[in-house]
Amino acid sequence: MTDRHAKSRKLDRIDLKILRALQDNARMSYVELAERVGLSTTPCMDRVKRLESSGVIQGYHARIDPGALGLDLLVFIEITLSNQSPEAFDQFRKAVDGLSYVQECHLVSGQSDYLIKLRLTDLGSYRKYLGELLVALPHVRESKSYIVMEEAKQTALLPLDLISHRFKR
Repeated sequence: MTDRHAKSRKLDRIDLKILRALQDNARMSYVELAERVGLSTTPCMDRVKRLESSGVIQGYHARIDPGALGLDLLVFIEITLSNQSPEAFDQFRKAVDGLSYVQECHLVSGQSDYLIKLRLTDLGSYRKYLGELLVALPHVRESKSYIVMEEAKQTALLPLDLISHRFKR
């Protein structure tokens, strides 16, 4: 059993309520959070600290409007590597980690090996960074880009309702 499953097994319905509330507004006070989940403040704080120390809560972040910063172009790139050895995957992951304009990188199943998400200013920056990306990343055999015309949905919220049945009442 993985650590991830061991962590989730120790959670209960109150932990899930805390996670829902923090996903909704991570800046609320402990007093407000405790009221929302039906606890007093100290036990609520203890639970949040436990969720943080166990790695269930990995951090708190500001959600920033990319358009407000001029980052209007969203691009997904499929990458196929020239070989699928563990060393090639490791070298690729290390190289992509150092590229600030790469928002996400996922090893995927199917015809490609990786799916990369870039957020850029315009097509000119896309041409520039695509060239840099393909030179910087080792073992790239092929790439295929998808320029997003419209973002129909984008969220960082996890679907906690899908797992609520697993937790004790």
